[in-house]
Amino acid sequence: MPTHFPVQSMRPMPTGKPLTLPKIQASFGKEGGKDREIRLKRQQAVKSSLKRCWKAYGKHAWLEDELTPVSGSSRNTFGGWGATLVDSLDTLWIMGLQEEFEQAATAAVAINFETSTFEEVNAFETTIRYLGGFLAAYDLSGDTRLLRKAREVGDMLYKAFDTPNRMPMPRWNFAKALANTAGEAPLRALVAEIGSLCMEFTRLSLVTGNPKWFDATERITDALKSQQNETQLPGMWPITVNPFKMKFTDDNTFSLGARADSTFEYLPKMVALTGGLLPDYAGMYEDAMKTAIKYNLYRPMVPDEADILIAGSVHTSEQDGEIVTALESEGQHLVCYAGGMLAIGSKLLNIPDHLETARKLVDGCIWTYKSMPLGIMPETFFMDPCESQSKCPWDEVRWKTAVLLHHKKSGDLTQADELISKNRLPKGFTSIPDTRYILRPEAIESIFVLYRVTGKKDLLESAWAIFQSIQKYTETDLANSALKDVTIANGDPLKMDSMESFWMGETLKYFYLIFSEPDLISLDEFVFNTEAHPLRRLGA
Repeated sequence: MPTHFPVQSMRPMPTGKPLTLPKIQASFGKEGGKDREIRLKRQQAVKSSLKRCWKAYGKHAWLEDELTPVSGSSRNTFGGWGATLVDSLDTLWIMGLQEEFEQAATAAVAINFETSTFEEVNAFETTIRYLGGFLAAYDLSGDTRLLRKAREVGDMLYKAFDTPNRMPMPRWNFAKALANTAGEAPLRALVAEIGSLCMEFTRLSLVTGNPKWFDATERITDALKSQQNETQLPGMWPITVNPFKMKFTDDNTFSLGARADSTFEYLPKMVALTGGLLPDYAGMYEDAMKTAIKYNLYRPMVPDEADILIAGSVHTSEQDGEIVTALESEGQHLVCYAGGMLAIGSKLLNIPDHLETARKLVDGCIWTYKSMPLGIMPETFFMDPCESQSKCPWDEVRWKTAVLLHHKKSGDLTQADELISKNRLPKGFTSIPDTRYILRPEAIESIFVLYRVTGKKDLLESAWAIFQSIQKYTETDLANSALKDVTIANGDPLKMDSMESFWMGETLKYFYLIFSEPDLISLDEFVFNTEAHPLRRLGA
């Protein structure tokens, strides 16, 4: 299609021999017979769950975006392009399901991306699911049909960058784009939506030899880098930015969680993907984590006094000409990815302290799973931050007072007891505003990464306990379903008739890999995008 605002100067892709980066994975010793027997049994249980879900998808929702696992129907949530099909391609390959993979790949390469069930297309979601899915399936299988399909999706997504300043339209009108109507970047966008395209676009350029996709996202990286230390919390970018003006400094909320997450996640991963040939990403990661560790991470007060960390959000404001910060002690299931990010960054860039921080963050997610009555972590929650990360004794009166403050109540501790009972708050939690579990992968993602980095066997036990809880309560007659409320104690949570594509594309993949041999999708050969699609590292 014609271009309204052509690129005047295309930057070349990184050249030269990839650097010899430090190993990410631990050296695993010889596995004992009993350990192997247990591991393979657990691996098979995960594979059986995947096969069951895949069969149900094939029967009830083939070529649709999602299966509805209770009613046995389907829904389209990502353009009607078979999101679950494409998201699951590499999972099928990894699990050795060759017949299913071939059937899925043949169907996937026939998807028509010239029409959409949505008027507005989310470029970020399309990139991480479809472009990432096709690229990973190609990197694993070598099937050139999948590379051609990746390029087709890449060409479609490239249209989102056809704006006066070459900043993307994160959510763009599909019909107008198809009619070749000129567009422009919006005044407001989530930083994750523009800062999380670089891995997939760079990999597409590397495997095709065409620099246009690399050029597109490096322009965003340049803008992020130049303004990184000009924000109200220098080192981090706020959750919303202005692509139209290329101004990324105005908002006053900073988080590693939703709306910002993968922008930070991709910084060390780009170092791995490009063999260290783009040094800016290492510096950006170090600056961002220095700030996040100082301001966003907190130790919560918990009854067993566990030395864990939770990632919250920070709001800035101006007082007497100075910028002051305020911590919002919300925890999110989504932000559990951060432990894996810091573990990878620690090894790649030789920052030992980041590995200890990663361990505490992963332990925080495991602790949260264990503390809930179903053994499943909720979508969001609040806890009371300790005054010090080095020592934090449990104080029940303080906890109950914090519950009252969070609910804006000024009563006595009896009223706190009523709030705790009414809201089903385990000790340590002050509020659980979103009680859902939507089959999210982030906790097992970081447990898997930390296991591959450290080899610590207790992580295998934590992963298995979490898998058993999830399987027990989410399983339906057909597949697995999101849950409405994980705080109930009667053992029969309401199922939401939803199974997002990331259940098979991410969650089950990570469960399978943690119980696999360490050389299956080695972190020294592959790097996962934020949708768990493994892309081959340059030089690997």
